[in-house]
Amino acid sequence: MQDLPSDRDALQALLDFHVEAGVDLALDETPHNRFAEPKAERSPARAPAAGSAPKASAAPSAPSPRALPKAAASAPEEVAIMAREQARHAQSLEELEAILAGFDGCALKFSAKNLAFADGNPEGRVMLVGEAPGADEDRIGKPFMGRSGQLLDRMLATIGLDRTQVYVANIVPWRPPGNRTPTPQEIAICKPFIARQIELASPEILLCLGGPAAQNLLGLKDGILRTRGRWYSYKTEDGREMKALPTLHPAYLLRQPLQKRLGWRDFQALRRALDGRE
Repeated sequence: MQDLPSDRDALQALLDFHVEAGVDLALDETPHNRFAEPKAERSPARAPAAGSAPKASAAPSAPSPRALPKAAASAPEEVAIMAREQARHAQSLEELEAILAGFDGCALKFSAKNLAFADGNPEGRVMLVGEAPGADEDRIGKPFMGRSGQLLDRMLATIGLDRTQVYVANIVPWRPPGNRTPTPQEIAICKPFIARQIELASPEILLCLGGPAAQNLLGLKDGILRTRGRWYSYKTEDGREMKALPTLHPAYLLRQPLQKRLGWRDFQALRRALDGRE
């Protein structure tokens, strides 16, 4: 193991580097299902041998981590049913946010700092949906606040839009630890809430940012490079239909800048649709 620096400033710089890299939670190298592991049986205390000196009492053990609520430890199918029931009761976006803030069925809530519910104008003609919050979004409590959000703002500006005219959300509103990809179970649990959010916002056009959003909202099987730039139909539970356009996620474009030309084409198609030319 690499020795830690002894200098206080060097140690602080090392911690800052890990935070910037997204390392903000200590995890094991291999996954463990803590709920399936049996509790260790305590062996009965042995009486001290005659004539032996009593041993010093052991230091008090560290408090165990906070246990997840029963809802978060339930089967994903049961939690998804509970999520659908709760989401259906929301009659406004404010009610939905309050319900989601009190929802304990997704374990991501207990590792995230904040709920990143939405940003922008819910009355806008366009709603943009991504995958999950990152470190900046988790810290601020709003989606698309980091570098990918800055790129998204520039892309919107090229077609004459900003966040006062669009509504922005994610299919998962809590940051997964270490910016990992949300699991299918986590997405299934959160999906009823984003579906209700889209239904309540009722935009004219739904822009799916990245493959996970397009696949989970539109039921597509192909990857985002095959589906981007093509128009689809999104239907809400109450039967309303709206135009939907998959495009590349800004985080992907930061990693693959040569693909920005494809994102540019998709946003031009969005502009034409808003102008009634497509």
